[in-house]
Amino acid sequence: MALLNARNIMIYTLIILAVIGLGSWLMTNPLGLLRKLLVTAAVVGVIYFIYRKWFSQKRGTGSNEQRAFLKAAKQSKKRLKKRSAGKANKPSVSPLTKKRTNRSKSSANLTVIEGKKNKKNNRASF
Repeated sequence: MALLNARNIMIYTLIILAVIGLGSWLMTNPLGLLRKLLVTAAVVGVIYFIYRKWFSQKRGTGSNEQRAFLKAAKQSKKRLKKRSAGKANKPSVSPLTKKRTNRSKSSANLTVIEGKKNKKNNRASF
């Protein structure tokens, strides 16, 4: 059994006292306890709603761009899971038996930039 330090004893004591208090309140005034719990839940809900609204506007999570990004991220994760699951089920093929796929090379528009290749550097001037 783990050793109980002073902080744990204090926490357990508070929990026991809270349970005893709620039990006695339930026995003496059950409707008052229910009303108190509902009011507390409503206040916490309002505070949570305000908190979410305020921070979602600040961070931009409510924007359409953020929603689109989150949707794309989910789709990407699903695609990666499907791809990895498909690879796991396929038997591995040795590189010698694989057929090389003929890929057509893309015609990239490359330009030559003329530089000072032929000009010798005068190292004494540095």
